[in-house]
Amino acid sequence: MKKIYILSDAHLGSWAIEHRRTHERRIVSFLDKAKKDAAAVYLLGDMFDFWYEFKNVVPKGFTRFLGKISELTDSGIEVHLFTGNHDMWCFDYFEKECGMTIHREPCLVELYGKEVFLAHGDEFSTERGFRILRAMFHSRFLQRMLSMVHPRWSVWFGHKWAHHSMIKHKVEGNAPYMGEDKEDCMKFAKRYLTTHPSVDCFIFGHRHIDTDVALGNSRVIFLGDWISTFDYVVIDSNTIEHRHFVEGESKEI
Repeated sequence: MKKIYILSDAHLGSWAIEHRRTHERRIVSFLDKAKKDAAAVYLLGDMFDFWYEFKNVVPKGFTRFLGKISELTDSGIEVHLFTGNHDMWCFDYFEKECGMTIHREPCLVELYGKEVFLAHGDEFSTERGFRILRAMFHSRFLQRMLSMVHPRWSVWFGHKWAHHSMIKHKVEGNAPYMGEDKEDCMKFAKRYLTTHPSVDCFIFGHRHIDTDVALGNSRVIFLGDWISTFDYVVIDSNTIEHRHFVEGESKEI
């Protein structure tokens, strides 16, 4: 039976991850196992800690991961990449060279008869400072300005910025699940269900919390990350399961 695999927030290349090659190999190992029965793989953003794609230059590294992705798509497995707030600056390289489908907006998809809403999750933040920063990052004008800076400096700056963010999260920790009245993604899901009551499941990344909660007749899954929790969702014709990947073993949450 073919399955759908969903994961997010690997932050590949992060300067805050000590053993970056081991980190990358773990994800490649997971994808290699998923290849045996996968119909599609959905990556819900921030798979890279920083990615900025120039017209003729892309960041170095990630060869094992991108090679495995290309292997999946070459074998007929769909790979969908949602842009996150760390890797929104991808343009056509992943599509042309790796065969991925890029999603720049959240979307509602039907997977084995189930209506599933997929998003990175940063889109729904109500924090004023974050929304201003996000708007700046999405500005075409500012993107063109950054493209004029030599990659030696612009890519270094991007990694430095991302490193600062990751260290802050390590020191302060990610805020725990705050409940359906305070979580921005939960508030969005509640509004969305008023016009789309048939949604079976919402799946979000971004928050780095592996939480699975009921919302009326629906369900909301917050994917943790592939830095510490290594969780993912697998969907087949019968179930939607939230699992952990632990040294070659998958354990249902």
